[in-house]
Amino acid sequence: MQIILLSGGSGTRLWPLSNDARSKQFLKVLPICGSDKRESMIQRVVRQMKEANISASLTVATSESQKDSVLSQIGNGVDIVTEPCRRDTFPAICLACEYLSKEKHCSDDEIVVVMPCDPYTEKGYFQAIVKMAEGIGLGLADMMVMGIKPTYPSSKYGYVVPDG
Repeated sequence: MQIILLSGGSGTRLWPLSNDARSKQFLKVLPICGSDKRESMIQRVVRQMKEANISASLTVATSESQKDSVLSQIGNGVDIVTEPCRRDTFPAICLACEYLSKEKHCSDDEIVVVMPCDPYTEKGYFQAIVKMAEGIGLGLADMMVMGIKPTYPSSKYGYVVPDG
């Protein structure tokens, strides 16, 4: 299983704390349970994946300006794909999948989980990811999408309308 973490935000929503070079996912604002220390969103999601025993190869899709931040916060044990220019979510996913195919030589039937690097979730989220990957592995579906029931339509986030 491969995990693609999307980490390419422009850092405008928490300005002036965040900016083009230091997006919100790198700000150490989250308390670590049982400690006086704080961690960033990207550090938290990587820690939670480890705690959930998700043993997958991790690839971070980010911008060139954020590559050093990714490395300094989560170390060298991850692959990093940098976009030549910002093109938003779907092109970042395509670029990362192309990297998995061409550079890491993943097979066409490799299970790939794509997720944001900044979810603020409980461990049940990661347990659901494991169950979804297992379902894909069993051939129950070719693709699974996790989401919440929207309260209003928005082209900002996109939405899926199931058939039937």
